[in-house]
Amino acid sequence: MSDFETKIYEAVREAVKAVWEIEPEEGLYVVETPQNPDFGDYSTNVAMKLSRALRRNPMEIAAPLADKLAELLDEAEFVTVARPGFINFKLKADALSSLIDKVIDLGENYGKNDSGKGKRVLVEWVSANPTGQLHCGHARNAAWGDCICRLMEASGYEVLREYYVNDAGNQIVMLGRSLTARYFEHFGRADDYPMPEDGYHAEDIRAIAEEIAAQDGDKWLEADEKERMEHFMRVGKETELKKIEEDLLYYGVKFDSWMHETFFYENDRERIRACLDRMAEKGLLYEKDGALWFRSSDYGDDKDRVLRKSDGTLSYLTPDIANHVYKVERGYPQLVDLWGADHHSYITRMQAALTALGYPKDTLAVDLIQMVRLMKDGTEVKMSKRTGNALSLRELCEDIGVDAARWFFVAKDVATHMDLDLRLASSRDSDNPVYYAQYAHSRMNSILTNPKIAKFERTGRYDRLTDERELLLLKKIGEFPAEVAADAALRKPNKLTDYIISLVKVFHAYYNAVKVNNPDDPELTNQRLGLVTATMITLRNALGLIGVSAPESM
Repeated sequence: MSDFETKIYEAVREAVKAVWEIEPEEGLYVVETPQNPDFGDYSTNVAMKLSRALRRNPMEIAAPLADKLAELLDEAEFVTVARPGFINFKLKADALSSLIDKVIDLGENYGKNDSGKGKRVLVEWVSANPTGQLHCGHARNAAWGDCICRLMEASGYEVLREYYVNDAGNQIVMLGRSLTARYFEHFGRADDYPMPEDGYHAEDIRAIAEEIAAQDGDKWLEADEKERMEHFMRVGKETELKKIEEDLLYYGVKFDSWMHETFFYENDRERIRACLDRMAEKGLLYEKDGALWFRSSDYGDDKDRVLRKSDGTLSYLTPDIANHVYKVERGYPQLVDLWGADHHSYITRMQAALTALGYPKDTLAVDLIQMVRLMKDGTEVKMSKRTGNALSLRELCEDIGVDAARWFFVAKDVATHMDLDLRLASSRDSDNPVYYAQYAHSRMNSILTNPKIAKFERTGRYDRLTDERELLLLKKIGEFPAEVAADAALRKPNKLTDYIISLVKVFHAYYNAVKVNNPDDPELTNQRLGLVTATMITLRNALGLIGVSAPESM
């Protein structure tokens, strides 16, 4: 709800308590914009919702409420009742137009709110294995998680952005073996160390091996195998992780913390052991067939899970439980993870572990990221023409631009599969929503910087803004802070792209119907320039929350 809707909503609550002496339930009624503007700026259905409880006709309930609301709302020009019981509100012109100075005063801070004040959230996302480049699936995950964080930060949450580095386990061993095979191949000894059957064949593995060869020569050919493997795994992880970080920064995604899986194996698995001891004390573990099991089926899982295998190695779940416990221990009682859709069953076991350890059931929230298909002219694009491998995040951004990639990946709920039309995303016309939104911003800027139009001057007066399209635009601007708060709470940045398109459509309709610059009426021109200024600030701030630029010219 906008500031006005919130104020009306609270006034309705007070009116019901004063007139009918009852406390309406939260969510019982709504305040919304009527489809027909002749009815007013806002409307509520509270009288109809109270009809059964009060055993009265909605019109009988609405009439005294309307009188009381007229007393409570100084901003209302009038409050009326319409059948079958709607209460309609028409705001005074200056009530809406006063928003212009508020937006201008706040500038880049307009839209920020305190809805999440006092809440500490740790968001973990992307977390791709450091064994290769980020691809388009990661691009969707990265954009969505970054926008969630931006929305939460704008809503007053204290957010820690974290990347969990899976730098232990078989995938890292395979990285070391693959690099070793390419290293031996570089010196013409491929037969002495062939590429493993399930090794990593991407060109970046060959490039890293050649860098090792250029720096160290052939010293590793006859080196101790354990020492060589440790070196190659370390260099491989560090190199790949550095490229991942560089690609994410290029994409506009920055992390505060890089938590390594190996951290939980340090000091003789100190944190993992402490976590297992805690679970044992609570009676959550048992041994069977030489393995250590977690009674996860007692907490909603479909079966119990192995934490330590019969050979003494830990399952992937074990350090991950320790990781999530450590997140809470660091002072973040609310956790958000973004995982691939194939991790659906993993949600239950992780939430089971946290619940079993005594944390609230809502401690961990997980958004699953569905698959992406890249399409061009009706055909799926699977491979990069340059490398022959899956199209990387960087290549995608170089092809369609960072702005387009980020927009399209957050414009559709990640719970649904998506097809990304590469031709549409790279087009420069109004069919492309990101171009459509950015063009609106550049148009606003061109109006305000046009040398043939007098510069906007703050006078504090906007009483001439009486056209219905102007009032509609003002109402849309007024919705922005509440939109940000709602989208942050729901973790739905796609709702913000919907808001942006709605705002832009209202602006274009206004611009095409109303003459902003009227040389014969400088006062009206100046007031309309104020409206354009407030609209531009709102649009720029909204685009910024999804990581899309607001160009001054196009």
